[in-house]
Amino acid sequence: MDSLENRVAIVTGAGSGLGRELAKLCAAEGMKLVLADVDEKGLEETRAMLGATESVVRRTDVTKREELDALASLTYDTFGKAHLLFNNAGVAASGPVWSSTADEWEWVMGVNVMGVVHGIQAFVPRMLEQGEPAHVVSTASLAGLTSVPGSGVYCVSKHSVVTLSECLYHDLQMAKADIGVSVLCPAFFKTGIAESERNRPQELSESNPDGAAFAQFVKAAIEAGKLSAEDVARTTLDAVKADRFYILPHKGARKSVELRMNDILNDRKPTSPMA
Repeated sequence: MDSLENRVAIVTGAGSGLGRELAKLCAAEGMKLVLADVDEKGLEETRAMLGATESVVRRTDVTKREELDALASLTYDTFGKAHLLFNNAGVAASGPVWSSTADEWEWVMGVNVMGVVHGIQAFVPRMLEQGEPAHVVSTASLAGLTSVPGSGVYCVSKHSVVTLSECLYHDLQMAKADIGVSVLCPAFFKTGIAESERNRPQELSESNPDGAAFAQFVKAAIEAGKLSAEDVARTTLDAVKADRFYILPHKGARKSVELRMNDILNDRKPTSPMA
């Protein structure tokens, strides 16, 4: 996958933020694009930015397996192949674990975890059949490698994406498949995830009553982020070409990961990454 020209990329969460920047960079590489999001207006805006790039869009709710199957069918019916899958759609919720709601757990786990599962199950079997080099990138977070106060629901979802990606890598290695895997674990950067409530289903609207202060902290941290969505997207595409598994765009992130690993290995109680 060191050359991406004329290959086909699928991007979920393509209507804004990181997904939009991934789509733009893939287009610049000469790829063909399949763009998915629940935000149809955002999807069309992204598509308009791609110029003459061959692309198709489809409103897709990643929590529903049948909609990922339909996205895979659209991809193969249109382009005949799939080479680079970005399981990128994601949402966030904040607040202490004890006051988190059942709605939050269902919504966040449905998008962040089952969305990745559905993407893998819809596309990887077809990638295996086509017998060409391919790659799967799933967006986790530094919160998938650390444990952050006030982010229990989100951290659980992103830790799941990390181990799911690791297991997928091992499974593909056992199958001797020419399919690479990467998991993206950025810290705070400027994206729209703090506004993910805008796409939250009405039937899952009950939020953590103690979440407001934590949500404000997250928004402030995102605004203060030194990397842009374009920076993170560029690092991600470079990692795909280099066949790197763990993608940590923020240099300082490794310190938090090392701290947690040392707590485990030295039998210490968890150290807060916010300390």
